[in-house]
Amino acid sequence: MASSPIALYLYRAIYQTMSNDPKDQKFKKWLDILQQESWQLELIISGFAIYGLFMVIGPIEMESLEAQNQRNMYRVFLMQGLLISWYILTINLLAHVILRGLWIGAIGLRYVSGEIDYKSLNYSSKFTRHLLKRVGSFDNYVAVLEKYCSIIFAVTFLLVFYLLGLLLIAFTFTLLGLMVAKDENPDWLRYGIGIPAIVLIGIGTVLTFIDFVTQGWLKKKKWTTVFYYPVYWLFKYLTLSFLYRPMVYNFLDTKFGKRLSMVIVPLYLAITVLAATGFSTSNYFEKDMAANSFTANSKNYEDEILEKSLFADRVSIPSKIINSSFLDVFVVYGSTIEDDVFYFNKELKPEEDRRGIFSEVFSDGALPWTKRGELIGEYMNTLEDMYTISIDSTEYKPKYVISQNLQDQLGLQTVLDIKNIPDGKHVLKIARKDHREEEVYTRVIIEIPFWYYAD
Repeated sequence: MASSPIALYLYRAIYQTMSNDPKDQKFKKWLDILQQESWQLELIISGFAIYGLFMVIGPIEMESLEAQNQRNMYRVFLMQGLLISWYILTINLLAHVILRGLWIGAIGLRYVSGEIDYKSLNYSSKFTRHLLKRVGSFDNYVAVLEKYCSIIFAVTFLLVFYLLGLLLIAFTFTLLGLMVAKDENPDWLRYGIGIPAIVLIGIGTVLTFIDFVTQGWLKKKKWTTVFYYPVYWLFKYLTLSFLYRPMVYNFLDTKFGKRLSMVIVPLYLAITVLAATGFSTSNYFEKDMAANSFTANSKNYEDEILEKSLFADRVSIPSKIINSSFLDVFVVYGSTIEDDVFYFNKELKPEEDRRGIFSEVFSDGALPWTKRGELIGEYMNTLEDMYTISIDSTEYKPKYVISQNLQDQLGLQTVLDIKNIPDGKHVLKIARKDHREEEVYTRVIIEIPFWYYAD
C-alpha cells in the first residue's frame, strides 16, 4: 500500500492530466486507486463529523424543545428530522471508526504474524476443523472487516437521505392538510385540489413503501410497471431520490447489500425500543410528572429551568421557596389562546389571520399598525377577563403585561402581593375561561406548589 501523502499527490497529478469520462481507462484506474485508499478519507471525515455532531446536539435539542413548546409544527418537523439524523450519523460513524480501528489493528498484526498457523496452536482435530471452517484465513477476516467498514460508511448517508425523503412526504401531507382544513380557502382549492392530491400522494406513498421493502418488486413485473412508473417518476422528486439512486442500485445488486438492507431497518427499530426502555420505581409516581398540588415539576420554577436548560410548562414562578412579599407569575402564551380571545371578543378577529406561514406578497388583509395599537388594550382586557389566579382559596384578578422570560418564551406576566399569606406550603392555581361549542366553562390550567417563608 502506497504512503498516503505521496500517493494522494500522485493520484491528483494523474487525475489532472486525464478527462473525467467514465470510459477513459485512466479515469477507471484512478478510481481503482482511490477505492483502495478510501479508508483514509473515511477516517478523516468520520473523525471530524463525530466531533461536530457532539458539538451541535445541545443546540438541536434546545431548538426542538422550543419548537414543541411553541407547537410550531414546521420547526418540530425540522428539528425532529435533525435529531433522528444526528442519532443515525453518530451511531453509524462510531461503529465505522471502531471497525476501522479493528481493521487497522488486524493489518498491523498481519505484518507481524502473517497468516494464522492452526498447526502451531496444537488443538484437537475437531477444533482445528471447526476453526478452519468458521474462522478461515486471516486475510479473509481482514477482507470482511474492510467490506463492512466501507458499507457502513456508505449506508450512513443513504439512511439520512431516506429520512429526508420521509420528512418531505410528511411535510407535503401537512401542507395539504392545512389547505383542506382552512375554512377561508375556496371550495375548489380544498375539495378540487387538496383532497384528490392527498389521496393520490397517499396511494403513491404506499406503493413506494412496498417497492422499497420488497427491494424493487414493483419494477420487475410488466403489469405493475404500467401504474407504478408515473408514481416512481413523481416520488423521485418528492423524496429527492434522484440524488442518490445510483448508490442504492449499486448497493442492492449484490447479495450482501440485499441482506444488509433487510436487517438495517429492524436493527434501528430495535435500537429505538431499547432507547425507550426505562425502569420504574413506583406504580403511582414518575420522574417527570406534570405539576399539581402534590407534585413539583422543574419546568414550573425559573431557577430550575435555567439550571437544567428547560422551557417553562404553561406557567412558571421564580422558585419552590419564596422569601419576598411578592410572587412573580409568568403564563406562557400558548398557540390556542388567541382562538379563545377571538371567541370571547369577536371584534378583535382580523379579516386575515396572519398566524403560521404567510407571504407578504399575497397578504392584503393585515391590520395596520395604528389600528392594531388601538385594539391591544381591548385585547389585554379580554385576556385578563379570561384568566383567574388563586393561592389556596384566595382569588386574585391582576393586571398583565406581555413579556418574555429568560428562555425567550412569549407570555403574560404579573406580580401578586403575598405578604399576608402565612408561612408554609401553598398552591398557586391558574384557571382560564374556555368553550366547547357554545358552552362556556372554566378549566384549571395548572396547580403549582410552593413554600412561603418571609425574610
